[in-house]
Amino acid sequence: MFSLLIVILITNSLFSQRDSTIVKNVKAINKINIAKDVYNPLSPSKAAFYSAILPGMGQIYNKKYWKAPIVWGVLGGTTFLYIDNNSIYKRYRTAFRLRKAGLQDEFTLDNGTSLISETGLESAQKQLRENRDLALLSSVLVYVLQIVEASVNAHLLQFNTNDNLSFKPVLIPDNMKFTNTAVGFNLKYDF
Repeated sequence: MFSLLIVILITNSLFSQRDSTIVKNVKAINKINIAKDVYNPLSPSKAAFYSAILPGMGQIYNKKYWKAPIVWGVLGGTTFLYIDNNSIYKRYRTAFRLRKAGLQDEFTLDNGTSLISETGLESAQKQLRENRDLALLSSVLVYVLQIVEASVNAHLLQFNTNDNLSFKPVLIPDNMKFTNTAVGFNLKYDF
């Protein structure tokens, strides 16, 4: 009982003592200076906004100039495919309607022989409509993906990627256990 009382009194006095100069020194040493230009929380939203207004502008805002022509090329290609398939679809649709009305269309010769049958006109319309819709879906998908890419890239540009941040796996044998293999994980970081 007496030894328990001594242990309680000793530990109580150890925890209750504090040197104010040590605390001041610790606070002065552990100051962290944060650079003001390193993190901009509005940068990802600005990049996404610029990409939504004009495709490719978010990539230019992120200073990834080589990505903008790729965005423009892919969007231009899918837009061209949409316009081309839509115009050809309208030609076949008009020809089908004229033929159903008993009039001459562009796929019927002057002597009355038709170059494309009615079922051929119907199947061409169906295929061209599918191609047109696929081109429109591709355009919308590319538009949305370039907005997301600009926003994610703006987020990732703000991360610290210097050489002190690294991951290197190392195998360390356990000298105490010769028969069993142990796997472990060690994380080392410097600031």
